[in-house]
Amino acid sequence: MIRRKQPLRDGTDKAEIDLTPMLDVVFIMLIFFIVTASFIKEVGIAVDTPDSTPENISSTNEPILIQVAASDEIWMEGRRVDIRAVRANVARLHAENPKAPVVIKADGKSSAKTYVAIADAARQANVYQVSLLPDIKSL
Repeated sequence: MIRRKQPLRDGTDKAEIDLTPMLDVVFIMLIFFIVTASFIKEVGIAVDTPDSTPENISSTNEPILIQVAASDEIWMEGRRVDIRAVRANVARLHAENPKAPVVIKADGKSSAKTYVAIADAARQANVYQVSLLPDIKSL
């Protein structure tokens, strides 16, 4: 909006621009952006981190460790075990500790056939948490 002032002494008019409506629009836009920014949810992955307190860490969740040598020999609890006895040993250890997962620590030169046989034996013993831990020293 242009407002005219009194004519100057020399007879010419000086025009001024009124900035009040423009400032009103800027403040309204500022309020709009502040309000809408609070509704925007950022996309992310929810990560559940466990508590690291000593009460939550118990020795009862020790994994059932099965080691496989380079020559496909299977070792459990410090003794050599035949592939046919793995299921019975896993079932016995699982009965002692029902929440224990099976961890297979395999040599890098061992065959995948042995890992699959051990994993199948663990599943037959109703243990479905089976993971492979490669022996880094042998790779």
